[in-house]
Amino acid sequence: MRLAVFAILLAALLVSAQDPTFYCPMDPEVRSNAPGKCPRCGMKLVPGIPNPIEYPLDLRAVPRELPAGRAVTLEMRVLDPKTGRPVTQFEVVHEKLFHLFLVSQDLEYFSHEHPVLGADGWFRLNTTLPKPGTYRLLADFDPSGGTPQLAPKTISTAGYVASLEQSIPHPPADLAPKQGPNLHVSLRTEPAQPIAGMKTLLFVHLSPADGIEQYIGAWSHMLAVSNDLVDTIHSHPFIADGGPEMQVNIFFSRATTYKIWMQFQRRGVVNTVAFTLPVHALQ
Repeated sequence: MRLAVFAILLAALLVSAQDPTFYCPMDPEVRSNAPGKCPRCGMKLVPGIPNPIEYPLDLRAVPRELPAGRAVTLEMRVLDPKTGRPVTQFEVVHEKLFHLFLVSQDLEYFSHEHPVLGADGWFRLNTTLPKPGTYRLLADFDPSGGTPQLAPKTISTAGYVASLEQSIPHPPADLAPKQGPNLHVSLRTEPAQPIAGMKTLLFVHLSPADGIEQYIGAWSHMLAVSNDLVDTIHSHPFIADGGPEMQVNIFFSRATTYKIWMQFQRRGVVNTVAFTLPVHALQ
């Protein structure tokens, strides 16, 4: 009996010794027991599995009353959760310190931007909100010594008023192939009808197959947003090698409709295409 217990303890110690000790800052679920690079996004694996800590994000605008169709400056500041002081040191993630996605309430407008860090600790972006309405912002950054962050914010243009029912779009499914400036993109899902809470595989085919390049350090950037702007998912291909076939693994948390934007680069040209995908409840 004692020998059996000893064998179990020894086996547990051996398994523990082999536990992953390196992880990807961009895709924390990618782990390894040896240093190297993330097979999904190419970032260098770092030692340790940190506990996720949320970093508050301040957001302000100039002018304060956001106009539609006119130039505005969005300013964002990251605060240390322990001291409350502005964070000034960040890790480079996909060639940038800060990624910002903007999506309009009607799901018709999408933008992937890179605000610039000023000496005062504020990231600034000069942009134009094209139409009156509500916009969802998703800030992607990695404070040095912390953990990667995906911080959502919501803003509305000056004078915009709409009821909840009026503001939530209900777009139909759209998985038809899309044509970008110099790239044709088709998408297939497995399962064909994605189920909330279960893994969905997105299979992408690009044409022409030549000249495909990494865009900001990844073969593709993907943002999925639920039709009510509550859920936002930023991901990259799980399988990609510069060829025309890519695979993205994703979990949709709810049964609702998601708009999916995907970005690819071919011969120096960025192609942004969008698909609309209904996600079903588990029966």
